[in-house]
Amino acid sequence: MKPVAARVALFDLDHTLLPIDSDHAWGVFTTTIGWTDPVGFARRNDEFYAHYKAGTLDIHDYVRFAVDAVRRQGRDAALAARERFMADVVAPALREPALALVQAHRQAGDELVIVTATNEFVTRPIATAFGVEELVAVELALGPDGWINGEIRGVPSAREGKVTRMEQWLAARNLDWEDVECTFYSDSVNDLPLLDKVAHPVATNPDDRLRALAKERGWRILDLFEKT
Repeated sequence: MKPVAARVALFDLDHTLLPIDSDHAWGVFTTTIGWTDPVGFARRNDEFYAHYKAGTLDIHDYVRFAVDAVRRQGRDAALAARERFMADVVAPALREPALALVQAHRQAGDELVIVTATNEFVTRPIATAFGVEELVAVELALGPDGWINGEIRGVPSAREGKVTRMEQWLAARNLDWEDVECTFYSDSVNDLPLLDKVAHPVATNPDDRLRALAKERGWRILDLFEKT
């Protein structure tokens, strides 16, 4: 048997490290600053979120919808708005138990990776706020002008795609699953493919289906946030 080369701690983001869904919250924020129609956007945003929770989301359609305002506003306005979003929405949602969890793995010498189905535009500064450099997120394609065009680049990091993207991440480091000891924290049954793949799955603030499954399989259950 090959020796384990490294320990890797993988974290889903929304409702795992954050008590909010950053993708959905960003959509709401763009409405509050006047970028989108309040009624029409809120209706579609909520519909997509319901599909996500049900495991029926078409991520390509959703990403086109989610980044449309960013695409139309352009780089400078989008980056400025993202700074406001971080200050007004994300910063108040950073909770000490989640920060402490990440720090514990850092102090243990583990490699830290956030693996999220939310796009990189929204999540890169959030990963930075947690002190995590390695981010596996939905990558956004760029148009001829060098700005977001609404399409996804490569494999989206959602459901089975999280396994594929992590395998790509490992391969880029000349590693395979057998070379690492992975722990994965997630709240959603959507992440079952990756939870099944790692050595240490942790159902974190789990939805009802994942909580039931974790109990059935004897997985660790971790509740970081108080129920509201």
